[in-house]
Amino acid sequence: MSKTQRAEVTSSARRLIHFASRALLILLVGSGAASAQTASTPSDPDKYPSRTIRYIVPYPPGGFNDTLARIVSQKLSEACGVPVVVENRSGGGTQIGSEAAAKAAPDGYTLLGVAFAFGSNPSIYKTLPYDTVKDFTPLIFAGQSQNLLVIRPSMSISSVKELIDHARKNPGKISYGSAGIGSSNHLSMELFKSMAGIDMVHVPYRGSGPLVSDLLGGHVDLAFDNTPNVLPQVNADKLRALGVSSKTRSALAVNVPTVSEAGVPGYEVTVWFGIVGPAGMRLEIVQKLNAELNAIFKMDDVKRRFVDQGVEPVGGTPSQLADQIRAEIDKWAKVVKDANIQPE
Repeated sequence: MSKTQRAEVTSSARRLIHFASRALLILLVGSGAASAQTASTPSDPDKYPSRTIRYIVPYPPGGFNDTLARIVSQKLSEACGVPVVVENRSGGGTQIGSEAAAKAAPDGYTLLGVAFAFGSNPSIYKTLPYDTVKDFTPLIFAGQSQNLLVIRPSMSISSVKELIDHARKNPGKISYGSAGIGSSNHLSMELFKSMAGIDMVHVPYRGSGPLVSDLLGGHVDLAFDNTPNVLPQVNADKLRALGVSSKTRSALAVNVPTVSEAGVPGYEVTVWFGIVGPAGMRLEIVQKLNAELNAIFKMDDVKRRFVDQGVEPVGGTPSQLADQIRAEIDKWAKVVKDANIQPE
């Protein structure tokens, strides 16, 4: 073989090795991408969950919405063997956290804690960055409670009737706090004002924690708030309870009359808590999560933690939560319209 022929053979061999190496590299990269895609997409419900689940709370720390998330995250992590991370994303009347959940992949790795404001916001805001009914998958009706009407002890008022009389003599001079526009505390008081025929000044906060802090500090006069958020302060005589919003008295505060029996007949507000995911979640994953959550809410220690904070565990099917959400949207539409409630 001539020198020229040997050079051509060597050159061909190098080109062959180069092309073979590129082909092998492409094959390996493609195989790795396919494996990663398979690992991140639970095609088999038996393999779900296989990575961290995010639980979004559209409220700041301090209220029962956050407590519920902490309970569920711990128990769900133990049951499923994967981390469940709580992410507090407050603001915008719960819209910021809710929008983040609505836009997340419907793969079961994003959950959202919803409550009273979830059902009232469609009436308060002309436009929302999501559709409350269409953009979410109901998972479970977690629990329900009532609001306590509480007042700072420095005010010489000890009953609902005394409050109404004082408010009528001092229109617009009493301030009440809430966890934000459209929250259960806000609309509970607006319904109370309407039925009692009084006028008070609304001071909205970004969650129950800051509200209770300012109430204890005397910066606002009174508030309706979820029983678990204010019951410890009532029991410690740091706040005075005038009434409970539910139809019947609370087992945790049997000496506190209902608002209805204390001076505003027919008054009733129920506070509720639920868990949803983004729209489009697979039925198998919805059923798995619902089963796991139902099991959690039946645990003795979980029921005890709920009841200790004035919340009744509910559970049930996803359709029960869907029905609750639609009923709340209908119920509060009239109150919002009559009170001409506008977003901040």
